[in-house]
Amino acid sequence: MVKAIVVCCENIRDRICMGCARCFKALSLKAGKFAEFDEVEIVAWTSCGGCPGLVVPRLNNLNLVLKQIGVEYDVVFIASCIAKAVKTGYCRIDLEKLVKDVEKETGKQVVIGTKPPEI
Repeated sequence: MVKAIVVCCENIRDRICMGCARCFKALSLKAGKFAEFDEVEIVAWTSCGGCPGLVVPRLNNLNLVLKQIGVEYDVVFIASCIAKAVKTGYCRIDLEKLVKDVEKETGKQVVIGTKPPEI
């Protein structure tokens, strides 16, 4: 089983995560990018921090908290909503650079995407 963090788009997600229900559905169905792993446990969920995208500083803060409470993780999922915002919403995040930056900063595997389009 892999333990994962999901990073979602600050502007697309709902403040009470109703929009994120689609990612949770994909997780329960082992669909989309979650299907690449035998089992995924989400240990933390955060946003990009809002435009212009502050993913790495947010992950640094989250890592401090997770370390304090003894929670480890293996994978960072960049949620499908961020990929969609880059493609259709004029989000300025460079996904390739983001993957490299997050991998360098965390030493963890980074996966772009979470759910399939039909969910």
